[in-house]
Amino acid sequence: MNQLEKFRDIHTFIFDVDGVLTNNEILITEEGELLRKMNVRDGYALKYAVNKGYNICIITGGKSEGVRKRLEGLGITEVFSGRSEKMEAYEEYIHEHDLDPQGILYMGDDMPDYPVMCRVGLPTCPRNAIPEILDVAEYISPYNGGEGCARDVIEKVLRLQGKWHDE
Repeated sequence: MNQLEKFRDIHTFIFDVDGVLTNNEILITEEGELLRKMNVRDGYALKYAVNKGYNICIITGGKSEGVRKRLEGLGITEVFSGRSEKMEAYEEYIHEHDLDPQGILYMGDDMPDYPVMCRVGLPTCPRNAIPEILDVAEYISPYNGGEGCARDVIEKVLRLQGKWHDE
């Protein structure tokens, strides 16, 4: 099967946050607040996919009210935060929505993502993921985490399905 063919059947996107939707860096203020940087173009693609009716889920080990507010502002309501055991959140999500794992694209970058990536139809990662994740990924974005990798995979799916600005 052509690699792009797997993108054609995607109905659900699941993303990690740190290292995927962010650049994997955390700024710490003097007050102890943790600050993350997210890519606006990733945000645009996430919101566009939500508006087109795709399932979008976030599974992250981190807990950040700022991240949650940003994602909710993009229309993403399925956010599992503080979930270091991502497989449990994944199983809960797919059972609740009765989803076929073959139509799920997951993007992760580090070891907590590994078990879920082995269970989806299209495991993907940013260019700067760790070696174990690069090995299991069926698609490696040419973009680093927090620098457009989410936009890359979302746009590929929507273009192949003729839904990227109704091409």
